Amino acid sequence: MLDFAGFVGYVEAVSFLREFEALRIEELLELSRNTGAADARQAAGKTLLTPSDFARLISPAAAGECLEDICRRSQAMTRRRFGKVIRLFAPLYLSNECINNCKYCGFSRDNAILRVTLNVEEVLREARALKEQGFRNILLVSGEHPKFVSGGYMADCIRALHAEVPSISLEIGPMETAEYLPLAEAGADGLVVYQETYDRGLYAEMHTAGPKRNFDWRLETPERAYAAGFRRLGIGALYGFGDWRREAICLAAHAAHLLRHCWKAQLTVSLPRLRPCAGQFQPPAPMSDRDLTQLVCALRLYLPDAGLVLSTREAPQLRDGLIPLGITMISAGSHTEPGGYTGAGREKLHHTERGRIVELAAGASEWAEGATGQFEIADPRSSGEVAALLQRLGYEPVWKDWDAALTA
Repeated sequence: MLDFAGFVGYVEAVSFLREFEALRIEELLELSRNTGAADARQAAGKTLLTPSDFARLISPAAAGECLEDICRRSQAMTRRRFGKVIRLFAPLYLSNECINNCKYCGFSRDNAILRVTLNVEEVLREARALKEQGFRNILLVSGEHPKFVSGGYMADCIRALHAEVPSISLEIGPMETAEYLPLAEAGADGLVVYQETYDRGLYAEMHTAGPKRNFDWRLETPERAYAAGFRRLGIGALYGFGDWRREAICLAAHAAHLLRHCWKAQLTVSLPRLRPCAGQFQPPAPMSDRDLTQLVCALRLYLPDAGLVLSTREAPQLRDGLIPLGITMISAGSHTEPGGYTGAGREKLHHTERGRIVELAAGASEWAEGATGQFEIADPRSSGEVAALLQRLGYEPVWKDWDAALTA
């Protein structure tokens, strides 16, 4: 058995970065553009798909007369692998403090917004409010700010929740493996990190300041978390920056790599599209509903055992239609601001009662009603409404990660 140092060395040796640099992106894009309907259908009918087959499934030709057939195959594959079960989770935002400048994010450091970081007591209140709704699977989210959301604070939050919440995942700024270890020991078992865009040029354009500018460091984050013992990994790209097919080819390659090399962990792939937020960023290359549908089905056929995640970024009607086609996990009743479930972020600005940090960014309204969210929610339905909808569709809504319970 490898010791910790040897395990870290092994993970670094098989890093996706090397594979990404050798990925034939332009060749696969050209194949996708030139694929005909017959080749797309043939690819959809295969049991084991190659990267070339995936490129054919996301082709313009497949989006036409083949899409209905691909959707049927995707739905059947999902039923075989996952049954009629949908896992539910909720994001719990700890802080909107951030030292990065990201053009598309409401938390970007130059946006004039109300900044709030919850203390541990308030985090526990938020989690209990979610627990009352039924959630036993919570994703802790924060901006990237070492002053508030690294080191002991994060571990303290996790320890406080772990006694009451069986499954805790993190969506926080990337860390070293050694920094992830105490978080895993405190009770966190999952890590989610979006690469945002796999296009290096677009990445540099969108991330203008802060540690997030380091493309390679972010790309290798899942493997560092795996080395620290996280048993669930989540990745994704934000769609709307550029050619969605280019992003999809890179994302699929990344997912396939993690399934091969981080095989002790479960893998989920998220499919977020850019949403309106503070700063009023407009996506330069919007992704259509039809494109998103095609991508869901293509990913399901290429990655039959990976979980596919759809958040409240999407509107109710679209979410309801996509669930049977390949989605296995969804959020519901979400808030994207700290304190959104209990009102903990609504106190008057500069208030520091019980240790809460509240700062007023230049230009922000002094009488804002609460902390600013990361982006606007498109599906405002409550968790109960979503669960009832799933049951009407013939699905079982699952609130708890039973894999964690059985292996504990």
